[in-house]
Amino acid sequence: MPFKIIASQCTSCSACEPLCPNVAISEKAGSFVIEPAKCNECTGYFEEPQCLAACPVDGTCVIDTSWPCYQAQA
Repeated sequence: MPFKIIASQCTSCSACEPLCPNVAISEKAGSFVIEPAKCNECTGYFEEPQCLAACPVDGTCVIDTSWPCYQAQA
């Protein structure tokens, strides 16, 4: 259940990057992105996702519903 960063809202402040315990956040083309395969919502590390807690812009770090675990099973 990975998170994603909405690029159009990212201010490139970099507050999220050093807080990610899975090193899933990196800078790309002027904004930050989360590698879905590495993101586990900080489970086992923190009570809430650190990207969500650190981001100064509400609604920028959101759950990535396009990731297969959120798609309907056939």
